[in-house]
Amino acid sequence: MTVRATREFLLDAEPTAVWAFISDPEERAGAISVVDDFEETGENTAVWHVALPIPMVSSTMQVETEDVQIDPPEYVEFVGKSRAFRVTGEHTIEETDNGMTRLVNQFVVDGRLPGVETFFERELDGEMANLEAAMRDEDGVEMR
Repeated sequence: MTVRATREFLLDAEPTAVWAFISDPEERAGAISVVDDFEETGENTAVWHVALPIPMVSSTMQVETEDVQIDPPEYVEFVGKSRAFRVTGEHTIEETDNGMTRLVNQFVVDGRLPGVETFFERELDGEMANLEAAMRDEDGVEMR
């Protein structure tokens, strides 16, 4: 089963401030509640150490991530792969006519183990709220 989510945030910030946050893999990983640890492994690659509270997963799993498309300062796409799931995240930054910045976030999660898709279906909205809260906490970025 595939779980999909799209959320938009309207930010009272310069697009460059939003880009600085959303293009940073460590910032993105830090906003996700199930990411226990993060390690950069290359210029556009990292490993997320994820603890999913589901019966089939008894330990922290490694999710190998890669920023597969980076178009500064407007778009970044990453892919994460593990034995339990594959996730694709896309973040698009758009300047609005009224001086605000719109951040469009799209996530697709493909579960590979029983319970993974149910977890993400249930928790994806909360994780998007975590991303929004992390953006709100960033210097120079205010939510409206």
